[in-house]
Amino acid sequence: MVRGMRNTVSAADLSVYREDFPGLRATMHGKALTFLDSAASAQKPEVVLSAMDSVLREGYANIHRGLYEISQNLTADFEAVRGKVARFIGAPAAGEIVFTRNATEAINLVAQSWGKTYLCAGDEIVLTEMEHHANIVPWQILRDQIGLTIRVLPVDDDGELILDQLGDILGPRTRLVSFTYVSNALGTVNPVGEIVRRVKAYNPDIVTLVDASQGVVHRRIDVSALGTDFLVFTGHKLYGPTGIGVLYGRKMLLESMPPYQGGGDMIESVSFERTTFKSPPQRFEAGTPPIVEVIGLGAAIDYVWSLGLSDIESWESRLLAIGTNALESIEGLRLYGRARDKASILSFTIDGIHPGDLGMILDQCGVAVRVGHHCCMPLMRRLGLDATCRASLALYSNEDDINNLVTGLHKAIRLLA
Repeated sequence: MVRGMRNTVSAADLSVYREDFPGLRATMHGKALTFLDSAASAQKPEVVLSAMDSVLREGYANIHRGLYEISQNLTADFEAVRGKVARFIGAPAAGEIVFTRNATEAINLVAQSWGKTYLCAGDEIVLTEMEHHANIVPWQILRDQIGLTIRVLPVDDDGELILDQLGDILGPRTRLVSFTYVSNALGTVNPVGEIVRRVKAYNPDIVTLVDASQGVVHRRIDVSALGTDFLVFTGHKLYGPTGIGVLYGRKMLLESMPPYQGGGDMIESVSFERTTFKSPPQRFEAGTPPIVEVIGLGAAIDYVWSLGLSDIESWESRLLAIGTNALESIEGLRLYGRARDKASILSFTIDGIHPGDLGMILDQCGVAVRVGHHCCMPLMRRLGLDATCRASLALYSNEDDINNLVTGLHKAIRLLA
């Protein structure tokens, strides 16, 4: 049995699973890698790599249309992952799971299919000040196409949404509220269920969309309990491959939506006069799908399930507390994001040193962090910043990673301050 595929594991022991991630054996500038950029894209466990390699080497074919055994077998494996994703996020049925390239495409799909069909000039969409650009730009494009109004729920100085203002922002023309589960820039964990309940209490016809790209990595998600209409996430942050994302949508909504793209495999019949389309989810999956990537996503979900999301959350919370205390001890360092509920993301600046310079020094020390606006330019402006350094922790992170980060920051201060 491959390490990591056990039923239970103590949260205190999760660092032993570093051995499952071959990418962590890399070096930078001759130093062992300290990888603290998992919020951008996580490393992949061996079970994911093996599952994808096995498809390519031992049983690859196109799916859905082949009558021969290899195609039939891979089709069954592919569709089994759809059911696995549904169970992973608490969706009632596999047919409510649409495979996309990433969370960005999933949001664009909703905007250009549901939004373009059911919204009209003068309608309002509510976003939040902490959104990733992927949950801003598609709605701006739709706004410019049909004349919508975008309203924004602000954040406070601690990086929490000011929920008391939600009632003032919602209005009779509000048609959609779209917001992130976990801020990729600050780590803030939003009270998704509460937000959805408030929105639906105001008007049950308002549609909600949750961007769970960071949330699905750090929290157990149950879309049925949350009550959201749509939810999206991406595979590569969940220890799976790039090129695969997920859109969950309520069956009734998906069935009411026209295709987002046209092509093969999403049709019932085609003539030059008329085309009829398959039912969801296939209606939204034009062309050859990301077969190998879907299999990789299924393996990643199996891996995370085997460790236990509650144990992963506990381990990361412990490391977050250790990292917060360690960074707060550094003179001149400012941490951003003081939410009461927070995932394992540490964003910071150091007085007198540009974040880009910090990132370059850390790189020379073998420490990989993300530097910039983190695709959250409106949030950065709200905080009065151009950029931060972001260290993000994952299930394979350990205290040595934090110590290496602190050592590198002290070196940067000596050289640059």
